Amino acid sequence: MAETYPAVTVSLWLNFTPLIVAFMAILFLNEFPTKLQWIGVLIFIIGIFTYFFPVELNQNQTTGLIVMTIGVFANAASAVLGRNINREAKINPGVVTVVSMGIGSIILLITGLLIQGIPSISFQNLLFLLWLAIVNTALAFTIWNFTLRTLSAMESSIINGTMLIQIAVLAWLFLDEFISLKEGIGMLMAAAGVLLVQLRIRNKKPPSV
Repeated sequence: MAETYPAVTVSLWLNFTPLIVAFMAILFLNEFPTKLQWIGVLIFIIGIFTYFFPVELNQNQTTGLIVMTIGVFANAASAVLGRNINREAKINPGVVTVVSMGIGSIILLITGLLIQGIPSISFQNLLFLLWLAIVNTALAFTIWNFTLRTLSAMESSIINGTMLIQIAVLAWLFLDEFISLKEGIGMLMAAAGVLLVQLRIRNKKPPSV
């Protein structure tokens, strides 16, 4: 039987990405977070744990755990690679998006057709796909690559982690999904952690003699 984890567990695991990105950025990009940013990451992770608590990990699911861990490290490596390419600002963000997303999407399309065949797509689904392709992918990733010119790998990665907060708020507004007190506290802590990571304290210049 295939091993599976609930979506909540997978989401929790993926939110460790900023921490891994921080260490990878130190090793490969020479980007060292400040003490305040480390505190922000810690508060963010505590907030995520608070939101998802309690999380039950079933026994004998080693394969699923390994797959999730590989996914987290692959996601972190993608963030570091994207920062490395964009921080020199030599390549247009649009070009970076077309090359990276183009290659990946072609591989996914071919794989999907080989495994599942040609799907039946309704007109409504076609509109959704066009929206996802143009707005959520092409436009969003072009803007994302542009921000990677100035944001460090960890700063951008932890912003990406705020999707948890965005989804919860949107689900509350449009789907009437209740946000409990525990979830609200966790979201506020995560948001505070993200804010601390984005703060940059400038060193004061010594007075001129």
